[in-house]
Amino acid sequence: MSGRRPPLRVLVAGREGQLAQALLPAFADAGWQVAARGRATLDLAGPPGAVAEAVRAEAPDLVVNAAAYTAVDRAESELAAALAVNRDGAAALAAAAASVGAPILHVSTDYVFDGGKGEPYSESDPTAPIGAYGRSKLEGEGAVLAANARAAVLRTSWVVSATGQNFLRTMLRLAETRDEVSVVADQHGAPTFAADLAAAIVQMAPRLLASPAGDDAFGVFHLSGAPDTTWHGFAAAIFAGAAARGRRAPVLHAIPTSAYPTPTRRPADSRLDCSRIAAVHGVRRPDWRPALERCLDDLLGVAPKATAAA
Repeated sequence: MSGRRPPLRVLVAGREGQLAQALLPAFADAGWQVAARGRATLDLAGPPGAVAEAVRAEAPDLVVNAAAYTAVDRAESELAAALAVNRDGAAALAAAAASVGAPILHVSTDYVFDGGKGEPYSESDPTAPIGAYGRSKLEGEGAVLAANARAAVLRTSWVVSATGQNFLRTMLRLAETRDEVSVVADQHGAPTFAADLAAAIVQMAPRLLASPAGDDAFGVFHLSGAPDTTWHGFAAAIFAGAAARGRRAPVLHAIPTSAYPTPTRRPADSRLDCSRIAAVHGVRRPDWRPALERCLDDLLGVAPKATAAA
């Protein structure tokens, strides 16, 4: 009889989103057996019993909740729908994980803060969401932590990747059709590439599995890319990278938030203090600039290397 241990199994809630798409290869490359369930087979807006049945069927060692209602502006008129997924569904998933003895890692957002602190937010800072989406995510955090004593909440910001709908892909699309683009320059934070976020979650996983309830491995953590910037600063980096690959780059204008009104107010300064995750899990803030280059390589082709002058 072989004493070889079967591979650990992770259940990723969400299948088509940016983070889920990054988590699948990240866990597989680390030797995990990965199951990903989208809305068709794991609907967080559905009955809690159905969520529990789906989790029992997968018998995971770890659950990662990468599913969410993320329509920030639409949430203002669809608060019930946002709460159904981001709070009630997340709680049902956390409880189902606890019922099979699995810890859960739940992904949350910088939108739980109002952006008025003036310096990076730590996990212990008071929360004060200024929109329905942020409120639904904050209530989800509390519900997850209450439903599973071995829960980690990971707040992040400005998630982007080569797939899905995100700021990076929007800027590249606008660059193809516009001579000038205006982007807000008074909202501060940091882009976080989905692949970097997935790598951090995989790094956290062993300690989550090994730790009992009450361990520092659980609770709330922050992780965003580095360095901090503005949406305008990020757009400038995107257009510079596109130009280096021979693509047209529009003239970029800096505008205030007041010149680009949206149904939901965004935090003016949602920079995150990421020192706790470094101290507890050894996860350092990933530099988003090389990640941007890799992403642009995937989307636009590899930039030619500069040759030294004779």
